[in-house]
Amino acid sequence: MDNYTGKRIDGRYEIQEVIGVGGMAVVYKAYDSIDDRIVAIKILKDEYLANEEFRRRFKNESKAIAVLSHPNIVKVLNVNYGDKLQYIVMEYVEGITLKEYIEQQGRLGIKETVHFTMQILRALQHAHDKGIVHRDIKPQNIMLLSNGNIKVTDFGIARFSYSDTKTMTDSAIGTVHYISPEQARGDATDDRADIYSVGVVMYEMLTGQLPFQSENSVSVALMQLQSDPKRPRELNSSIPIGLEQIVMHAMQKNANDRYQSAAEMLLDIEEFKRNPAIRFQQNYFVDNDPTKYVGRKQDLANAKIPPAVNRTSQRTERLTQPEPSVPDDYDQDNSAGNSRTKLIVIGTAIGLAVVALIVFASLFFFTDVFKGDTLTVPQLTGLNVNEVVDNAKYKDFKITVEKVANSSYSDGIICNQRPTSGTKVTPDKNEITISVATTYEKKVVNDVYGMMYEQARKMLESQGFVVDGQPIVSMSEAFGTVIRTDPERNTEAESGSKIIIYYASDKDLIPVPSVVGMDLEMAKALIESANLVVDENVKSENSDKPAGQVIDQSPANYEKVISGSKVTLTVSNGVPAISSASFSIVLPSTGTRGTFEIFVSNESYVNKTLLLDGSSYEVKIEGSGNDAPVKIYIDNKEYYSCRVDFTKNPAVVSGGAYSNSNSVLSKKPIPDVRGLPLEQAKQRLNAEGFNNIKIEGVTVYTDAENGMVKNQSPSPASTGIFGTASTYFTDTEIILTVGQKDGV
Repeated sequence: MDNYTGKRIDGRYEIQEVIGVGGMAVVYKAYDSIDDRIVAIKILKDEYLANEEFRRRFKNESKAIAVLSHPNIVKVLNVNYGDKLQYIVMEYVEGITLKEYIEQQGRLGIKETVHFTMQILRALQHAHDKGIVHRDIKPQNIMLLSNGNIKVTDFGIARFSYSDTKTMTDSAIGTVHYISPEQARGDATDDRADIYSVGVVMYEMLTGQLPFQSENSVSVALMQLQSDPKRPRELNSSIPIGLEQIVMHAMQKNANDRYQSAAEMLLDIEEFKRNPAIRFQQNYFVDNDPTKYVGRKQDLANAKIPPAVNRTSQRTERLTQPEPSVPDDYDQDNSAGNSRTKLIVIGTAIGLAVVALIVFASLFFFTDVFKGDTLTVPQLTGLNVNEVVDNAKYKDFKITVEKVANSSYSDGIICNQRPTSGTKVTPDKNEITISVATTYEKKVVNDVYGMMYEQARKMLESQGFVVDGQPIVSMSEAFGTVIRTDPERNTEAESGSKIIIYYASDKDLIPVPSVVGMDLEMAKALIESANLVVDENVKSENSDKPAGQVIDQSPANYEKVISGSKVTLTVSNGVPAISSASFSIVLPSTGTRGTFEIFVSNESYVNKTLLLDGSSYEVKIEGSGNDAPVKIYIDNKEYYSCRVDFTKNPAVVSGGAYSNSNSVLSKKPIPDVRGLPLEQAKQRLNAEGFNNIKIEGVTVYTDAENGMVKNQSPSPASTGIFGTASTYFTDTEIILTVGQKDGV
């Protein structure tokens, strides 16, 4: 079995665990990281990806569920038809299957059976109205929620009733214990096949047993075709006759003898709910299950099956059997006492009167005994409109045609009808409205995102689409700007189909009041009066404004936001964010020009060239912080430093001091000492104030060169400007290269 547990699909679905395994797919529980919810993902098994038939069936299921929207049908959220992976994403349903519940209980009470059956029928009626036949109704495909509601699942072999009503050539598909006789034969199927399966599910709920059981599926299929089941009351005598009649009516082997629609069956169940003692006019005598294929017809002929029930003896037994009492679980009064007998007599009399009234009403509303002719609305959904309009078969009805764009149906197929099939109407109310699918040429939806609505509408209408505009609240886009379309841009849609343009609207937005400059409490009151909320995390920043005054707000003033939005405020703490300082220094007196740099809090503030003439220089700076370091450099050497408190206005300067004045204030040419003995060279340099001397040796070969300065660095070379020499600070390191004779 393929195992995707622990993997992430399409970068979105994190597979957590296997929750179900079917014949052609595995169902996983997964986390949808985009929509932040738990989902169920049904993944087609790898071995069936190359099988066109299974791929078609899997695609049919997603198509079938996609057109359905009903509280008793599991909802499809997403589908994927990739070559390497096909899956359906559905809502995750917490619960157990109806099959598991039946096995736990043994058999179900009357109330529960009726409650579950009505929900199943409502789901099926919705599907049938959309032209979809489930074809595999069984307790295993019905999920029971903790609140008592059910959801029908697994449309894996569902068919649109208009397309391919054959199950498969010479084969029947479905779970043999629940399939209708026409499915077992491989004949065409319609809504009534699901009605038969509902009857079998009711039979199992009421009795705890299946109507037909055998060791192999072929034998069970033959029993569906040829044998009569035991009456439910033979297995559970507490079942009311009326409810048994409903089950038997649904399980008639001839589809024409069954209920013709889920709605018709619901009517009888509603009657039974109102009066559990009811008997209907008809008195029908009975004429671990994965989905399986039943073999070809010759296999059915050769199969051995249990002998059929004797209909004659069964009929006799039915006629002579005493009538049952209404079961206790249908709210009958069980109180005892001497008044019991009187109450029974009175109750019987009232009951007979009620029964007579109900019989009269039934005859009046559901038969032609007390009134003129009535008509039964035929099944038209799934037929081609040409088979219906002007067809003498439907001459008693007025057929009204409305065309609808529907790509799920072939062109001209009836995809819906009002009223539904099986409904009884009088000749004066004989109109049937049929919705006929119409297919159109497909076109790519133009990209109109960012356009103004009117421009976008005209462009899409020129493509042949019907445009519907929907304003949506937007705080980022200008009013009337198209935000998105449905279907989305650059996707295909049928010409004539509806395109919804969602455009930005500021309707119902609230302008944020301007509160900058107000004190905090007044600002809060004004914001709250506009149905907005002040963020509890009020920010505080340096500012020259008074402490507690609002200096900033987000969103900005007059920006439009949704009611209840948060507004973040920033208030002044009374400390200036930036202040300025000024002080004077004395420049060095070298008579030359030098680079002059000021650093505030280690950030370069000024960088220029000045004439170093010993004059006074006024320094002006701005900054922040209460102890900011300030340093002044001349020719890349620190000259002056101080500290500044910028939280004061004006800022306060303290701790000002010059660096080593001897090295900084003196800047001279280096004397040329090349060719002098080492000691004489040192004395010459020291006399000019250069004391940072380093000696390096170089090999010489004569006594005359030994101990003599061969070179010096920096070189005392001229600057080239009017013969002037380069000047250096007196702490500059001077390297003297001195000759050394080998062996010395």
